[in-house]
Amino acid sequence: MKQHILILGAGFGGLWTALGATRLFNQHGHRDTRVSVLAPQAELRIRPRFYEPDAHRLAAPIGDLLAAVDVDFIKGAAQAIDVAAKCVRYTDAFGASQVCRYDKLVLATGSGLALPGAPGVAEHAFDVDQIEQAVRLENHLKALARQPESRGRNTVVVAGGGFTGIETATQMPGRLRAILGEQANIDVIIVDRGAQVGASMGAEIAESIAQASDALGVSWRLQSSVVAVDAQGVTLEDGQCIEAHTVIWTTGVRAHGLTAQVPGERDGLGRLHVDVNLKVIGQHDIYATGDVAHAATDELGNHALMTCQHAIMLGRFSGHNVAAQVLGVEPLPYRQPKYVTCLDLGAWGAVYTEGWDRQVKLVREEAKALKTQINTVWIYPPAADRDAAWAAADPLVPIA
Repeated sequence: MKQHILILGAGFGGLWTALGATRLFNQHGHRDTRVSVLAPQAELRIRPRFYEPDAHRLAAPIGDLLAAVDVDFIKGAAQAIDVAAKCVRYTDAFGASQVCRYDKLVLATGSGLALPGAPGVAEHAFDVDQIEQAVRLENHLKALARQPESRGRNTVVVAGGGFTGIETATQMPGRLRAILGEQANIDVIIVDRGAQVGASMGAEIAESIAQASDALGVSWRLQSSVVAVDAQGVTLEDGQCIEAHTVIWTTGVRAHGLTAQVPGERDGLGRLHVDVNLKVIGQHDIYATGDVAHAATDELGNHALMTCQHAIMLGRFSGHNVAAQVLGVEPLPYRQPKYVTCLDLGAWGAVYTEGWDRQVKLVREEAKALKTQINTVWIYPPAADRDAAWAAADPLVPIA
């Protein structure tokens, strides 16, 4: 009977794991192992772009790609992992409970926004974490045009001044004016715990964030947080109320809850600690990749972030290494020393940095052109051609 590598998740980590594993099997002429991807949809959702309008278009089908590299797609949602029995219980496309057995498991289920228990957040706040939520926000923004002119209608509060919060907020003036008219008096406010604009991103990049915010009319409420949300707006921790019909939550991302079902050490974000080959520490046949892996990128103490930049490379290595274990050949230690940031800043442009200290290299139009290339070309899956796909899945080919 063939061995079975089961990959949970079809995001960046899961897709590139599948390509990386079959690439190595093809190089060795190995046909005796089945590789499967279990996920709710045979599509790669382009999550880094969910802050943009028209989110319903931001998914790339991958069914033909998986078939081209001889990967089975199992449509379903994983519910439970039985490590001892080496099986996964999942709900299939018809809502029935099924069991899938494996010899090797790669956990690539990604991450999600963990909303706080603050009053009204779950009921009244929006987010751009998943495609369904981004579409919900888009529909809400379009519906604002049917509301009478008011301060609340024209105000957006973004909770959190990190990467997603900044990209979402700096898009909002343009998105709202496209809906409400160019002359609309728009007010976009970022509420952030930091002491300075863009403080969480680093001092050098923060200068560009501040310039863009000023130019776009995006204001910051610093050293503050949202403690309650209702239909009329938000309440800040100092008791101040801001009238806003649109509140967008962007903080609190955590690894998928299935990580808790795998015995092992987890970090503060719920990610499983993995060794240099991306095998879960303490587990012989389970790997973790993408947003569920706490993985060192270098020898300097840096660890992969919950970004597609890291998930793509992690997937290449986890796929290669799980296949290497089956073949009995040497794995490739995961290393990704180069780190870059390309932050979209709406109509102002963008800012591109290199290094973990985020040294600014490009700004405004030059950075925007690079960001557009990243968002529309580089992070999309390869064509459904096995040679092209396997060439792209080489873990030693850099992506940044």
